[in-house]
Amino acid sequence: MTIKTDSKKRVVVPDARPGDVFDYEDQGNGHFHLVRLNLPPPAKKMTRAQVRKAIDSSKLKFNVSWNELREMTREP
Repeated sequence: MTIKTDSKKRVVVPDARPGDVFDYEDQGNGHFHLVRLNLPPPAKKMTRAQVRKAIDSSKLKFNVSWNELREMTREP
């Protein structure tokens, strides 16, 4: 099978689907190796309860109230 490059250096891979990711390796002498990568599925979103639990267990805690913080950050 012969594939031709267009003016923007693109080629069409017959069995590729939109969103496929490939690894490109130049092997020299005008040869290259193209391998389709199987990416893991995206992680599932956290539930509201999981988000609240993560926030509650976070080490980042304010030790001042919002009013005190507001007074400290405003210009006189």
